[in-house]
Amino acid sequence: MMDHPTPDAPLRIGTRGSALALAQAHETRERLAAAHGLPANAFEIVVIKTTGDRVLDRPLREIGGKGLFTREIEDALLDARIDIAVHSMKDMPVLQPDGLVIDCYLPREDVRDAFVSARWDSISALPAGTVVGSSSLRRRAQLAHRRPDLALVEFRGNVQTRMRKLAEGVAEATFLAMAGLTRLGMLDVVKSRIPPEEMLPAVAQGAIGVERRADDARAGALLAAISDQSTTLRVEAERAFLRRLDGSCETPIAGLAELDGDRLMLRGEILLPDGSISITGTRAGSSSDGVAMGRDLAEELLGRAPPAFLELSGISPDRGSPPLR
Repeated sequence: MMDHPTPDAPLRIGTRGSALALAQAHETRERLAAAHGLPANAFEIVVIKTTGDRVLDRPLREIGGKGLFTREIEDALLDARIDIAVHSMKDMPVLQPDGLVIDCYLPREDVRDAFVSARWDSISALPAGTVVGSSSLRRRAQLAHRRPDLALVEFRGNVQTRMRKLAEGVAEATFLAMAGLTRLGMLDVVKSRIPPEEMLPAVAQGAIGVERRADDARAGALLAAISDQSTTLRVEAERAFLRRLDGSCETPIAGLAELDGDRLMLRGEILLPDGSISITGTRAGSSSDGVAMGRDLAEELLGRAPPAFLELSGISPDRGSPPLR
């Protein structure tokens, strides 16, 4: 019989402190409580401030990349100060530290990007020279590729901070993830939902992953009850694609896997940061082959990339799996 958490000895859920991160942690707690017939207070939410949350005046690529949003949380997990950690999977590096594993994914939300502006209704409506803010290298590269006539500025911060910057006129438009806006109940700010055919989303966008210690069988059993198989198949294919490319905040990479029954279709894109080159491709096959398809698609895009692209992007065609950060 499983040793369930109790209000006196709760399972500790680690998370960042932003409104979106807390919404994701509460969703995880609610799903765990419902799946196991436990009260909500059998699960304690522990807020951990990360370097990525503290340093907001510089682009992520200048201060260490995606790991800045996870390192302190993973340290707390390894030190057993928390039992599980809840993450936005699009923010996760492709490798976890030794001893940690992500094998639980909640049902995926809307994968699309949202176009947000007080004045304009869509990307196509923006006049030449319009200032657009984004902290995402992927979105900036995709927009520059499609609309090189626009002015792009750095736009870091959580959803609320970026909405405030928009109101203050730092930029006239920005992009946010539909998934985050849905979870925050902020769909009223969306001017248009951008189809993946127009702007391919970040790898694992819209997916929540729950990390645990690999040797914690109790946490593994608790999480198995809430893990979504469809999301797992899709995210693992996308992250296999990302891993072969050694995706970091230096390289604009997009990817999306979609399921139709047992068939999986994977689309991928790599770009130069200035948007001058975009290389895209697709794979389709059995959902059980998703990881192999991800690696194979990455190899194809690398093979089609000119040497100048590989040099400027920092992607090596001969590189194997990236080292642990």
